[in-house]
Amino acid sequence: MVEEYDLVLKNCRVKGKGERVTIAIKDRRIAQISESLVRGKEEIDVEGRLVLPAFMNMHTHLDSALTLGRPRYNESGTLWEGIRIWGELKRELTKEDILTRVEKVAKWCVATGTLWVRTNADCTLESLVTVKALLEAKNKLSELLDIQVTAFPQDGILTDPKHPELLEKALELGADNVGLIPHNEWTREEGVKSIEIAFELAKKYDRRIDGHIDETDDPSSRYLEVVASRAVKQGWIGKVAAGHVTASHSWDAAYRYRILDLLKRAGVTIVANPLVNVHLQGRFDQYPKRRGMAPLKQFAHNGVNVALGHDDIMDPWYPLGIGSMIQVLFMAVHLDQWTGINELSQSFELITYNASKCWGNEKEYGIEVGKRANLLVMNAKSELDVLREVGLPLYVVKDGTIVAKNLDRRFSEVLYNGRWEKLSFF
Repeated sequence: MVEEYDLVLKNCRVKGKGERVTIAIKDRRIAQISESLVRGKEEIDVEGRLVLPAFMNMHTHLDSALTLGRPRYNESGTLWEGIRIWGELKRELTKEDILTRVEKVAKWCVATGTLWVRTNADCTLESLVTVKALLEAKNKLSELLDIQVTAFPQDGILTDPKHPELLEKALELGADNVGLIPHNEWTREEGVKSIEIAFELAKKYDRRIDGHIDETDDPSSRYLEVVASRAVKQGWIGKVAAGHVTASHSWDAAYRYRILDLLKRAGVTIVANPLVNVHLQGRFDQYPKRRGMAPLKQFAHNGVNVALGHDDIMDPWYPLGIGSMIQVLFMAVHLDQWTGINELSQSFELITYNASKCWGNEKEYGIEVGKRANLLVMNAKSELDVLREVGLPLYVVKDGTIVAKNLDRRFSEVLYNGRWEKLSFF
């Protein structure tokens, strides 16, 4: 008797798997990858198109998404004006407002191929409304995508006596990661102390650390070395993500080289956010203007794990975006000149396998027999063409089920609550 699978993708191009293979899926997992013809309840001939692991967005702010213009626009384009605007807006937020916006953006993410999103939740409000809303969204949207929530002290841990308590309360509510922002503390000493507090909480609640680190053009901002040192000394190796690290673009080359071995030993993942980094940084420069993105190639070539995040989507810090990690990667390869033929192909690891190491799901992630079937059928035959077109996947498969389709250029389709919805990015 011939075994029938739940979903069969025929004539797939998969990196390292040969010219054309068939991917057979059963019970949410990849059951077979071979050149054999097999039967499925649903069969799709992808006609030699590229199949990739679904994308991962390792740094974003869903609580602020789609708030562009509320209460006003960021006319200077600086990080600091964005923080001031958010400070005005966040006190008026309701859980219902946040959930409505997050649901819309989550559908955008899935339609563009992202099935894992790590989001920051501002935990400096006594109501913790953003934390509560994003934790609810995590559960509500779990059939659509996986969300990790980072308890993020946007205004600093030590800039208010209530903030340490609120950060811990967010972890008690169920936040997945401990956030921090040492360069936003009032003094260098308080910045270092905030790192110590974050590690204490991470150990107490057994959480990973995901911080905004050295997000400035100031070359004297060097908290990354402190974070890496703490990771080694506290035994938190491989459990720390350092977001942005834009100051590293301005560091002295000798200093940057000196800390590479420490970063590698600590297993710190550098998470750059190319769209927003290049938009916000260098605002105080005349010409030439600094790009402001961490030098990913140098980090990667010296054994440091690097990944990417979208960061903001139409909010006080960034006026654009649809949640597409291909747009993010497209910007990254240009900013860091990651544009050799082999480099372009390898660059996809920044939004797939490298990100998986940072998330902590590498045992379940990837295109291998036995792993969860989270796949993208791209409308291209190579990684080069995916980047060249900056296009959408034809099919998005989550746990063996097709959850999004882009078969008509006029709209996307997303499966939500058992029904197919037509979706636009407006």
